Amino acid sequence: MLDVGAHFPLPLPDDPNKWDGWSKYKSANLYERLCLDPLEKPNDDAIEEHCRELLRWWQKKLPLKNQPSNPLAQLLGRGLDESSRYLTEARVELLDPERRRQMDEELAVQAQEQAAGEFHKYLTFALADGTLTVDEELNLLRFGREHRLSDEQMNAYIEAELRDSGARRVLPAATAPAPAPAPARPIGSNPQPRAPRVRANRDPREEFLRMLRLTGLDSEGMSDETRDAFVNMAENLGIEVADAEDLVDQYLDEADQVANAAVPAPAASPRPVAAPVAPKPVSLHAPAAQPAPTEPANDEQRFPTYVNSVGAQMLFVPSGEFVMGSDAFDAPPNERPLTKITLSRFYMSRFPVTNAEYEQFDPSHARKRAAGAGAQHPVIYVSSLEAIKYCQWLSTRERRKYRLPTEAEWEYAAKGTDGRKYPWGNYDRRGDVANFADRNTVFAWSDCEISDGYAESSPVGAFPLGASPFKIEDMAGNVWEWCHDFFEDYRGTPKVNPRGATAGAKRAYRGGSWKSRFNSLRTTTRGSNVPSYSCNDLGFRIACDCE
Repeated sequence: MLDVGAHFPLPLPDDPNKWDGWSKYKSANLYERLCLDPLEKPNDDAIEEHCRELLRWWQKKLPLKNQPSNPLAQLLGRGLDESSRYLTEARVELLDPERRRQMDEELAVQAQEQAAGEFHKYLTFALADGTLTVDEELNLLRFGREHRLSDEQMNAYIEAELRDSGARRVLPAATAPAPAPAPARPIGSNPQPRAPRVRANRDPREEFLRMLRLTGLDSEGMSDETRDAFVNMAENLGIEVADAEDLVDQYLDEADQVANAAVPAPAASPRPVAAPVAPKPVSLHAPAAQPAPTEPANDEQRFPTYVNSVGAQMLFVPSGEFVMGSDAFDAPPNERPLTKITLSRFYMSRFPVTNAEYEQFDPSHARKRAAGAGAQHPVIYVSSLEAIKYCQWLSTRERRKYRLPTEAEWEYAAKGTDGRKYPWGNYDRRGDVANFADRNTVFAWSDCEISDGYAESSPVGAFPLGASPFKIEDMAGNVWEWCHDFFEDYRGTPKVNPRGATAGAKRAYRGGSWKSRFNSLRTTTRGSNVPSYSCNDLGFRIACDCE
């Protein structure tokens, strides 16, 4: 008899609200489409059985196609038309031994990269107060082993973060040093005894609140992306998403009360709640920057738009000055202080790099496309290291200087010189300007009142109304975009053509994605991760030096 888990209860419930396996039919992970766990090494009979049961379940729902107003038909959506194709495709691919071997290798690599990214999140939170206790380090190692990271990898990550952050280890008084960690167990072996853990019996909700308190953030300092990262962390602790959101709100209420009690009310009139639509003048009391590069009046004739050898449109961005960052009431600390930037002219691609463009460099990457993603969808599952190699390949091919844009170039190309909030201007919550987490998605933060028409990524150029002042598109939503810079705090000192730190633990990315809240599509929003990180909502676009 087929051994199935709770994610595939037999017989399958007729009510889709009683199980979530049906909603995985177009997942990029072919095992997930068929409600299979790759770690269980399902045999051909299990593949056939799951595919057959899922097809039968969807077949029973087909009459709903003639009832568009039926709530159940609206819930199932495109699956009524598409499920059969996606499920059959998964079955055929998984029954092919060579194709399945390739997928298993790809999933193992993705799992390692995702585990490394999650480990860095936990490590950053653990070091938020500037210290790392023995218990916290043991918890980190336990988490890493459970996600199949080696002790060598984890120790390297910990040492690098301690060095970069300036945090220090704290040993308990009158206690011998912690024992050396046990070697990581290979996949499929019997688990090793876990390291002792002082907080083993603590309620995960208390542990989550403790981690939140270590950050010292309040409502003004916590961005949407930071909040989402905390919710993901809570899920890893076994807390439901809705409960995690409530705990974050509870913590922010506490933090705001402390902040309000500590700071006396100012004599001046209170700060307005809403940010002004028109940008206000900014005075930066710092040493004068170098003069802005001057350009002949015919520069746009000298540097016309062109199409490169892979078919990407490269748009000219003139030299200019702008203020980087935001002092809006809802901007997080990593967008401050405001910094005056002077940039020389450059080219930037009109759209993010597409599957069709990237696969001219690496044809094998076609296997990593998301289900249903076509040639003109932005490429995903690309680390910053792979993006840099693509730029090097293109530079050699054309004898031009292609590269990732710097954070300053990216922000300037997105908002120009008028300080706008989004690439298109200052108006919020529109479904015709960007692809973000709307009612087509299933996140706790999805905006169920707006539809942009896409459940995941969209073809580039699908939102022309969202273009920036320089006619550059898809700079808000769809996929995050890697930048050249390693992530560092702003210092407020005027700069000319800043390139950012030459080394660091994490590289910056910009723009938000189809998973993001609308507010995270702001031109100043920043994100970062380890250079080797890749995922299904992170891509890149290219810049090119003007000769």
